[in-house]
Amino acid sequence: MKPSLLRFILALMLLPFLWAAAGAQAVSFPELGSALPGRKDITYLDLARMVIPDLTADKDGFYRGGLPIEMRHIEGPDSGGSPPETSGFSNAAVLAIKAGGKDRLTMLFDLGDSPDSAEGYAVLALYDITAKPKVLDAVNVAVDRGTYFREPGKLSVGANDDILVTMSAHFNSSQNYVITPLIMIRDDKFELIDMIYTFDENLCAYSRKQDVALQTVADGQPYAAIKVTVTDSTVLNGESCDDEPPKPESHAISVTYRWDKKTSRYAKDSDALDKLAGENAKRF
Repeated sequence: MKPSLLRFILALMLLPFLWAAAGAQAVSFPELGSALPGRKDITYLDLARMVIPDLTADKDGFYRGGLPIEMRHIEGPDSGGSPPETSGFSNAAVLAIKAGGKDRLTMLFDLGDSPDSAEGYAVLALYDITAKPKVLDAVNVAVDRGTYFREPGKLSVGANDDILVTMSAHFNSSQNYVITPLIMIRDDKFELIDMIYTFDENLCAYSRKQDVALQTVADGQPYAAIKVTVTDSTVLNGESCDDEPPKPESHAISVTYRWDKKTSRYAKDSDALDKLAGENAKRF
């Protein structure tokens, strides 16, 4: 099966994660050739070309280009693969945010498969569009095959700052693997807060699903605390199968990230989500 078709199928499977964000009018997918709101001198394609310089549209409205500009991986220098030599997409996700009290624009481009990694390659770019547009930072945020903004796309951690929520995923016939990075912006640079690993299964007699919920909690720090709750649910489907199914149940696993002034970064109050990731790995 072609990689492009696999990504299309994955996008359909992940619509429940994505539609709510669209409904909240946060993440948008404008025509790349269209002008930015309130601007006649700059298009989204102009912004895209700041990270993929030779990007052009073909006769079918599909955009193709070569290598992106050099960038780091959001996890650090030892993570991620090389970008594809050629990339193509029909649109990009656009999300306006606040960073350090300034209006900023982010765009997310899924460039496809990496030639030397099982992960894909996805560019998250940060722009200043208040005057002459310029790209402030760009990172590869792919930690699995297909990469998107995940609902709610962004969370406000104060009057002047938002954090970003992305997701990377892949699937097979009965399993869905999802990684959810939380990303903040400081001094107009992306910084990884943490990644949440979840795993869904649909088996003969039951399904097991792990849903992620995010909320911020004001705690008097420069950046609000971030509470992550994973609800792990097992639901029987009534089928008669050879193996005895587990008992139906649902429980919540919560971890709160609080701003640590000494280290100037978020710190989590528990390793519960790390333990969940370890338990999930044993079920792969």
